[in-house]
Amino acid sequence: MSAGEKSEVEALATTVAESRSNGHSMVDTLRRVMVCSPRTAGWNKPEYAAQWRELGFLHKPNFNEAQAQHELLWRELESAGAEVVELPPADCLTLDAVYVHDASLTTDFGLVVLRPGKTNRVAESEQHCGFGDLSGIRILGKIIAPATAEAGDMVWLNAKTLLVGNGFRTNSTGIAQLRDLLRPKGVEVIPAPLPYGHGPSACLHLMSLMSLLDEHTALVDLPWLAVETVELLKTRGYKFIEIDCAERDTLACNVLALGGKRLLAIKENAKTNAKLRAAGFDVRNFPGSELCVNGGGGPTCLTRPLWRG
Repeated sequence: MSAGEKSEVEALATTVAESRSNGHSMVDTLRRVMVCSPRTAGWNKPEYAAQWRELGFLHKPNFNEAQAQHELLWRELESAGAEVVELPPADCLTLDAVYVHDASLTTDFGLVVLRPGKTNRVAESEQHCGFGDLSGIRILGKIIAPATAEAGDMVWLNAKTLLVGNGFRTNSTGIAQLRDLLRPKGVEVIPAPLPYGHGPSACLHLMSLMSLLDEHTALVDLPWLAVETVELLKTRGYKFIEIDCAERDTLACNVLALGGKRLLAIKENAKTNAKLRAAGFDVRNFPGSELCVNGGGGPTCLTRPLWRG
């Protein structure tokens, strides 16, 4: 390593330490993670639960079952060695807040406060910003109107490359603002077109169609990925494991990497989980029928990693 390269690495290490968060990896060992329980998101409040149709849930939430499933999720995260912290409650949160991944993006330079494309979720971003302030996490920047951006559309291919889905939840203006924030930090932002799917009312993120499992392997819903995204992943050296298509509607592609070949998946997706185990991964799971499938968010959606590695 040259003196210049060593100086750059040391400077980045200082920046990361000062930001009190890091990012740029989907697969390094998970050390600290933020969640938002159904209780905090108001699933136990009748006036909140009554909004289930307009928010796109499959049925009225069963709070007790969802909370119990979330506690199992929390237990699995802790057993994997992660410190679990919770987003503070607030009146502005809705049922969707349980899918805490979407409203912010952690980077090595601080938190990017996003602007969700789903209107009821916009206020969540300020809660993430407030959490960052309370936790001493540096705020790198904010995505502002008319831009929209949700972290469920964002996949770090490596430390210098962020792939961002362009669809109903993250628009071109949002991608441009992300590029402006990250380009000075040496990060390339690459847009990835998303399919129309079931339309604007459905939650179709890039991470609904792919999950990185380690530095060389991606779990994919191949028929739904754009050709250019598939080709990009292949040129970057990724091998694919395809989900069992019968488990698409139970979010089989939504798997959280814990580091060290360990994964956290939804228990109901037994066929896809078996494929992952056959490929050499240690698959932990929890039941997600109410917590995940009802609202359309799996293990990655339920977690906002704050520190990996």
